[in-house]
Amino acid sequence: MTEYVLATANPDKAAEIQAILGAALRLRPRPPEVPEVEETGATLLDNARLKARALAAATGLPAIADDTGLEVDALGGAPGVWSARYAGEHATYADNVSKLLRAMEGTPQRSARFRTVAIAAWPGGREVHAEGAVEGTIAVAAAGDGGFGYDPVFVPAGATATFAEMAPEAKHALSHRGRAFRALAELLTGT
Repeated sequence: MTEYVLATANPDKAAEIQAILGAALRLRPRPPEVPEVEETGATLLDNARLKARALAAATGLPAIADDTGLEVDALGGAPGVWSARYAGEHATYADNVSKLLRAMEGTPQRSARFRTVAIAAWPGGREVHAEGAVEGTIAVAAAGDGGFGYDPVFVPAGATATFAEMAPEAKHALSHRGRAFRALAELLTGT
């Protein structure tokens, strides 16, 4: 079975990807000596590609990366590609959630979606990618201790709880990242 190096430097995201994929793909953690890749792309695919290609070049192994964005309709699709840096370059999860809730104060239109692009890139230039999305709404206040990022304020369509209030297995079954990585695994394994 091919081994892939996981490009993310975010330990929360790495753990979630591993939980989603289980034994479907063999993953190796990102080497600590490989510097973080600057996300300068204009799209989620651009940023995922930058990270995967950089890790494949640095390690000589095929690499898997992703980029995720929260698109809020009332904010014209923001924070989008800037989701991780919405409240600033070194913002915490809480900083980003706080800024989002302030931006949405008094806004009745709360529809939003999470989108993820997952990509595998090989040192020779080959690549394959998949996308996953989930529609939902932004809660008026944060709730729940699970997950990370915007999970405490995102309620997926058809649910009454935020991602942060769900058990990990329930979240992964519905989530944008779950959908993208399951689709990528199917492309890579042919199942």
